[in-house]
Amino acid sequence: MNIDIRPAIMDDAYEIKNLINSQAKKGRMLPVSINQVFENLKNFWVVCDSKGKIIGCGALKIVWRNLGEIRSLAVKNTKQKTGCGTKLVETLILEAKKLGIKKIFVLTYVPEFFEKFGFIRIEKTKLPHKIWFDCINCPKFPRCDEIPMIKNL
Repeated sequence: MNIDIRPAIMDDAYEIKNLINSQAKKGRMLPVSINQVFENLKNFWVVCDSKGKIIGCGALKIVWRNLGEIRSLAVKNTKQKTGCGTKLVETLILEAKKLGIKKIFVLTYVPEFFEKFGFIRIEKTKLPHKIWFDCINCPKFPRCDEIPMIKNL
């Protein structure tokens, strides 16, 4: 499949929101508002098909010194298992390395996918900064059922 991976632009925001929220409705991730997408647009990368249509997205957030997070990783249902998610994660890891980030983590419902990249499961207590930045405002707090994973870069 011919795909293109690029940083997100303003015109991508609503498609990113819709893609993430379509997966959130299936319980695969947490939903986002359009405001959250715009606030974090510079963190997002998108995968486009040969016609330029967005079929996947993901974001790299700098959380703390030497710590980053892969978040909002979503691929259209019809394009899953085609390598789009893999290419996105590889791109986000490469971006983290370019920034000098030493560790990258993810909170996920699909740990098996991230294990392919060398992420390992950890206790949430290993991510104290994450709790203060996002978790307190999460609708699932304090009963988070996402699985925390980390990778040394």
